[in-house]
Amino acid sequence: MPPLDVFAALEPAAPARGDLGDLNARYAGLTAEDVIALSIEQLFPGKVASVSSFGSESAVLLHILAKVDPTVPVLFLDTGRLFAETLDYRTELVARLGLRDVRTITPDAERLAALDPAKALWMTNPDLCCRIRKTEPLARAIRGFDAWFTGRKRFQSSTRSGLSTFEADGAQVKINPLADWSAADLLAYAEEHDLPPHPLVARGYPSIGCVPCTDRVLPGEDQRAGRWRGMGKTECGIHLGLEADGSGI
Repeated sequence: MPPLDVFAALEPAAPARGDLGDLNARYAGLTAEDVIALSIEQLFPGKVASVSSFGSESAVLLHILAKVDPTVPVLFLDTGRLFAETLDYRTELVARLGLRDVRTITPDAERLAALDPAKALWMTNPDLCCRIRKTEPLARAIRGFDAWFTGRKRFQSSTRSGLSTFEADGAQVKINPLADWSAADLLAYAEEHDLPPHPLVARGYPSIGCVPCTDRVLPGEDQRAGRWRGMGKTECGIHLGLEADGSGI
């Protein structure tokens, strides 16, 4: 990673939404570790978190983050419908990487009782189910932060093919340090650093979410083809910018 005086010479400043094109151009070519260090130490000091599903590819971003600063808050959304393997994997990675501030975010109990008492909302209104279990809790959790890291990559799906490193998300900035990484890059990094895989990957789940809405992926399918299969849905809403009612998250 370049010394901090290299970053300082570029005169970084916390960007407004309209500045993100310049930000992406200025820092094009930085490694994922450099992007994370720059964001933590220069662009958003004390105001950046990471959001992690502790899913199939989460270990790489979390490992890099832990190398740079293991005290950065990591927000984990426990929807109440996750695989037991995901919860166990979270515990394993937190201990292995030495992450010091992992915050488990849960849905509002009253909202769940009112809108999904039988835990069957995913069958009739999957968008609303994701909203009350994911997007609303995350919106509350990231208040007070100016920016947050995600683990999204361009290769994951057609909807992510144009992903930039820095992108606007309401009043905040989402940072995608691994945007240009390939599946081979991830595998090589995980092997080099002996990172444990999510146990469901070997069982045919390259992308892992909630139990009812996650299916195995067949050879040749999109990596995220098993998410919300047959529901006409490709994202939970967290990464769609504006929600259906116009509110940003």
